[in-house]
Amino acid sequence: MQFREIGNPTYIALETFRKNGEGVITPVWVAAEGNKLYVWTVGDSGKVKRIRNNGRVRIAVSDARGNPQSEWVEARARVLDAPADDQAQRQRLAAKYGWQFHMFNLMNRFSRNKAGHVALEITAA
Repeated sequence: MQFREIGNPTYIALETFRKNGEGVITPVWVAAEGNKLYVWTVGDSGKVKRIRNNGRVRIAVSDARGNPQSEWVEARARVLDAPADDQAQRQRLAAKYGWQFHMFNLMNRFSRNKAGHVALEITAA
C-alpha cells in the first residue's frame, strides 16, 4: 500500500517512535487535504513529543481502537503549532465529523488538561 491509497478514512493508527526506537500506536481522527493528512491533538501529548524528536511515523487505516485495517505505510509528520494551523484543523474536522467533532470539542473544554491543541501534518515518506 502507498500513502495516497490511505484516502480519507475515519480513523488511522498513527505509530510514532520513542528515542529507543520502540513504536507507540495511537488511533486518531484524520482529515485529508490535498496529498496530506492532518490530525488534531493536545500539544503536550506523548505523540507530539515523539514527533518533535523524530518525524518518522507509520500509518494504517484503522478502527476506533487502533486495530489496523490496512497495510502500514511509512510517512513523515511535523507539528504545526501556530494558532492559524489549529483553527484550520478545527475547520477540517468540523467539516468531516460534524456533530461528533462539536461534541468532542465541547467535552474537551471541561477537561482538566488545559494545554492547547496542535495540528500534525502527515506526508508521504
